[in-house]
Amino acid sequence: MAQGVEEWYKQMPIITRSYLTAAVVTTVGCSLDIISPYSLYLNPTLVVKQHQYWRLFTNFLYFRKMDLDFMFHMFFLARYCKLLEENSFRGKTADFLYMLLFGATVLTGIVLLGGMIPYLSASFAKIIFLSNSLTFMMVYLWSKQNPYIHMSFLGLFTFTAAYLPWVLLGFSVLVGASPWVDLLGMIAGHAYYFLSEVYPRMTNRRPLKTPGFLKALFADEPVVVARPENVRFAAAPFDEIHQD
Repeated sequence: MAQGVEEWYKQMPIITRSYLTAAVVTTVGCSLDIISPYSLYLNPTLVVKQHQYWRLFTNFLYFRKMDLDFMFHMFFLARYCKLLEENSFRGKTADFLYMLLFGATVLTGIVLLGGMIPYLSASFAKIIFLSNSLTFMMVYLWSKQNPYIHMSFLGLFTFTAAYLPWVLLGFSVLVGASPWVDLLGMIAGHAYYFLSEVYPRMTNRRPLKTPGFLKALFADEPVVVARPENVRFAAAPFDEIHQD
């Protein structure tokens, strides 16, 4: 059993493994009173006036109490972060890290701006950790890139992956959780999806370009698709070649 868990952990791609490790260590450390959550949460005043810039990053590492909700989010992080990095971002580790940084920046910006809006400031003031929202962003992105995969929710009903974020959002509302956390993740995920997938197809321009210093950190391996031996591909039909 232990060997199986070790192999599963070692086979994770580097960004997923690093994020999962940091999240578990931080949350366990807080549960054991080794680390204080008060030194991790997002506080714009402390960031600006006391230069506690680490809060911009540490608020994405703490998943609150080690309860069932924590286990759910660790599952989402380990599964969907891994699926994205191994498939959609295969051979593009720097791009994957840039996606996470983009999402973290968008989420932080939304919370800071929301705190300035009179009727919304009270709701946004309660959001001091954005780890759950960043995890939900990855769930949203995976669902957008794999919309036709059939899924089941607790064995109660089946649906396609395109509706996964909405199913999870509905479940959060049913159990009494604030919908803002999931909604923020969906907004950040849709912003990245639009700028990286939709907008380039519309305008032939790509506004999200991974910085060179991030690409220099990772020696991305080229994706090689092996062609089976002794396989011949049929020529295109004559009608498809000579179209008016």
